[in-house]
Amino acid sequence: MDINVCNGECNVMSVIIAVIIFLILAPLVGGLISGADRIITARMQSRVGPPVLQPFYDVLKLFGKQNLVVNKYHGDYVLCFLIFTILSGCIFFGGGNLLLAIFALIVANVFIVLAAYCSNSPYALIGADRELLQMLSAEPMLLLTAVALFQVTGSFNVSEIIKTNRMPFIYLPGVFIALTYILTIKLRKSPFDLSTSHHGHQELVKGLTTEFAGPSLAYFEIAHWYETVFMLGLVYLFFANVPILGVLVVIGVYFIEILIDNVNARFKWELMLKSAWLATLILGVGNLFLLYILSF
Repeated sequence: MDINVCNGECNVMSVIIAVIIFLILAPLVGGLISGADRIITARMQSRVGPPVLQPFYDVLKLFGKQNLVVNKYHGDYVLCFLIFTILSGCIFFGGGNLLLAIFALIVANVFIVLAAYCSNSPYALIGADRELLQMLSAEPMLLLTAVALFQVTGSFNVSEIIKTNRMPFIYLPGVFIALTYILTIKLRKSPFDLSTSHHGHQELVKGLTTEFAGPSLAYFEIAHWYETVFMLGLVYLFFANVPILGVLVVIGVYFIEILIDNVNARFKWELMLKSAWLATLILGVGNLFLLYILSF
C-alpha cells in the first residue's frame, strides 16, 4: 500500500513538473520558432529578415501600449482564448487525455471567434466567419487523429501513447499525412490563412484580429505560440518511441509548412473546406478502415 501511495504521489509530481515546464518553455520555444520562421521566410524571398528574437520584441512592445477594446467583453474573450489554449497544452504535455486536450483547443477557438464577433467590425466579422470555416475544415481531422492513435496504442492518454513499443506512423501513414495537411490551417499559413494572415502583403486589414490592439493582440500572439507547440507535439506522437527521429520529423514538417507558406497563394474557403475533408476522408478514414481490415 505504501509503495502504491508513493507511486501515485510521484506520478502527480511528475505531471505537475511537466505542466510547469510547459507553461515556462512553450512560449519561449514558440517565440523562437516564430523568429526562425521569419528568418527562413526572408531567406526564401532573398531578404535578410529580422533577428530571431523579433517576435518577443513585438509582444513586449504590444504590452507597453494602451489596451483599446471595443466593448467590455472583447478583452475577456481574448483572455479566455489564451487560457484555454494553455489548458489544452497542459493536458497534452501533462500526459492527460488527448481528446480532452483537443476539445479544450476547440473551446479556445470558439472564444477567439466570439471576440471577433463582439467587435461589430465588418472586417472582423468576415475573419470570424472564415475562422469557423477553418475550424470546420481542421477539427474533424484532429479528432480522427486521437481516435487513430487509440486504435494503435489502446489509450487516449498521451503518457500511455508515448510509452508504447509501436511506432504509430507505421500503422497510420495516411492519418499522419492528413494531419500534416490540416496543420497548415492550424498554423495559419498560406494557402489556408483565411481568417488572419501574418504576411503584411496579403491584405490591408487583419481579418479576425482587426480590432485587436495592445495587450489583447499580445495575448493572441502568445496563444498562437502555445498552439504551435501543441500541434508540433501532436506530430511528435507518431514517432514518440524514437525521440530523436520524432524531433527530426517535427523540424522537417515545420520546414515543409514554411515552404508551402511561401510558394502558395491564398485559396478560397470552398477549396480549403473540400480539400481538408477529402484528406480527412480518403487518407484519415481510409487508413483506419484499412487498419481495421488488416487486423482480422
